[in-house]
Amino acid sequence: MAKTLFEKIIDREIPATIVHEDESCVAIQDINPGAPMHLLLIPRKPIPRLCDAGPEDQALLGHLMLAAGKIAAAHGYGEAFRLVVNNGAEAGQSVFHLHLHLIGGRPLKWPPG
Repeated sequence: MAKTLFEKIIDREIPATIVHEDESCVAIQDINPGAPMHLLLIPRKPIPRLCDAGPEDQALLGHLMLAAGKIAAAHGYGEAFRLVVNNGAEAGQSVFHLHLHLIGGRPLKWPPG
Protein backbone atom coordinates (compact mmCIF):
# COMPACT_ATOMS: atom_id res chain seq x y z
CA MET A 1 0.00 0.00 0.00
CA ALA A 2 1.27 3.49 -0.84
CA LYS A 3 2.50 5.73 1.96
CA THR A 4 0.26 8.58 3.03
CA LEU A 5 1.45 12.17 2.85
CA PHE A 6 1.94 12.10 6.61
CA GLU A 7 3.99 8.87 6.51
CA LYS A 8 6.25 10.57 3.96
CA ILE A 9 6.61 13.58 6.28
CA ILE A 10 7.35 11.33 9.27
CA ASP A 11 9.96 9.48 7.18
CA ARG A 12 11.47 12.84 6.07
CA GLU A 13 10.69 12.18 2.43
CA ILE A 14 8.64 15.40 2.25
CA PRO A 15 9.67 18.56 4.12
CA ALA A 16 7.53 20.00 6.90
CA THR A 17 8.05 22.26 9.87
CA ILE A 18 8.17 19.81 12.76
CA VAL A 19 7.45 21.41 16.13
CA HIS A 20 7.24 18.26 18.28
CA GLU A 21 8.33 14.68 17.95
CA ASP A 22 8.29 11.70 20.28
CA GLU A 23 8.14 7.93 20.00
CA SER A 24 4.40 7.93 19.19
CA CYS A 25 3.67 11.09 17.23
CA VAL A 26 4.88 14.08 15.27
CA ALA A 27 3.41 17.60 15.23
CA ILE A 28 3.85 19.87 12.23
CA GLN A 29 2.71 23.34 11.26
CA ASP A 30 -0.36 23.30 9.03
CA ILE A 31 0.49 24.68 5.58
CA ASN A 32 -2.85 26.52 5.46
CA PRO A 33 -3.32 27.73 9.06
CA GLY A 34 -6.71 28.85 10.28
CA ALA A 35 -5.31 30.47 13.44
CA PRO A 36 -1.99 31.75 14.82
CA MET A 37 -1.37 28.24 16.16
CA HIS A 38 -2.58 25.57 13.77
CA LEU A 39 -0.62 22.37 14.15
CA LEU A 40 -1.31 18.84 12.97
CA LEU A 41 -0.63 16.13 15.53
CA ILE A 42 0.01 12.90 13.66
CA PRO A 43 0.46 9.44 15.17
CA ARG A 44 3.36 7.48 13.73
CA LYS A 45 1.01 4.50 13.38
CA PRO A 46 -1.02 4.98 10.18
CA ILE A 47 -4.67 4.73 11.21
CA PRO A 48 -6.82 5.95 8.27
CA ARG A 49 -9.69 7.47 10.29
CA LEU A 50 -10.61 7.72 13.96
CA CYS A 51 -13.40 5.19 13.37
CA ASP A 52 -10.73 2.72 12.20
CA ALA A 53 -8.94 2.80 15.57
CA GLY A 54 -9.36 -0.28 17.73
CA PRO A 55 -8.99 -1.15 21.40
CA GLU A 56 -5.27 -1.68 20.80
CA ASP A 57 -5.01 2.05 19.94
CA GLN A 58 -6.44 3.31 23.23
CA ALA A 59 -3.06 4.21 24.74
CA LEU A 60 -1.97 5.94 21.52
CA LEU A 61 -5.16 8.02 21.40
CA GLY A 62 -4.68 9.02 25.03
CA HIS A 63 -1.07 9.92 24.29
CA LEU A 64 -2.21 12.23 21.48
CA MET A 65 -4.55 14.07 23.86
CA LEU A 66 -1.84 14.56 26.48
CA ALA A 67 0.72 15.56 23.84
CA ALA A 68 -1.71 18.15 22.46
CA GLY A 69 -1.95 19.84 25.85
CA LYS A 70 1.83 19.90 26.28
CA ILE A 71 2.39 21.24 22.77
CA ALA A 72 -0.26 23.96 23.22
CA ALA A 73 1.38 25.01 26.50
CA ALA A 74 4.82 25.07 24.86
CA HIS A 75 3.42 27.47 22.24
CA GLY A 76 1.80 29.74 24.84
CA TYR A 77 -1.78 28.55 24.37
CA GLY A 78 -2.09 26.01 27.17
CA GLU A 79 -5.25 27.57 28.58
CA ALA A 80 -7.18 28.06 25.34
CA PHE A 81 -6.99 25.74 22.36
CA ARG A 82 -9.20 23.48 20.27
CA LEU A 83 -8.64 19.94 19.03
CA VAL A 84 -10.41 18.84 15.87
CA VAL A 85 -10.54 15.40 14.28
CA ASN A 86 -12.19 15.13 10.89
CA ASN A 87 -13.43 11.57 10.33
CA GLY A 88 -14.13 10.85 6.67
CA ALA A 89 -14.37 12.94 3.53
CA GLU A 90 -17.83 14.31 4.37
CA ALA A 91 -16.40 15.67 7.63
CA GLY A 92 -13.57 17.40 5.79
CA GLN A 93 -10.82 14.79 6.09
CA SER A 94 -8.50 15.06 3.08
CA VAL A 95 -5.52 12.97 4.24
CA PHE A 96 -6.56 9.49 5.34
CA HIS A 97 -4.05 9.15 8.15
CA LEU A 98 -5.59 10.08 11.49
CA HIS A 99 -4.46 13.51 12.68
CA LEU A 100 -5.61 16.10 15.18
CA HIS A 101 -5.78 19.79 14.35
CA LEU A 102 -4.45 21.77 17.32
CA ILE A 103 -5.76 25.32 16.96
CA GLY A 104 -5.35 28.39 19.15
CA GLY A 105 -4.30 32.01 19.35
CA ARG A 106 -7.57 33.69 18.38
CA PRO A 107 -11.16 33.58 19.63
CA LEU A 108 -12.80 30.39 18.38
CA LYS A 109 -16.53 30.50 17.70
CA TRP A 110 -19.10 27.75 18.17
CA PRO A 111 -20.43 25.96 16.24
CA PRO A 112 -17.50 25.62 13.87
CA GLY A 113 -17.83 25.19 10.09
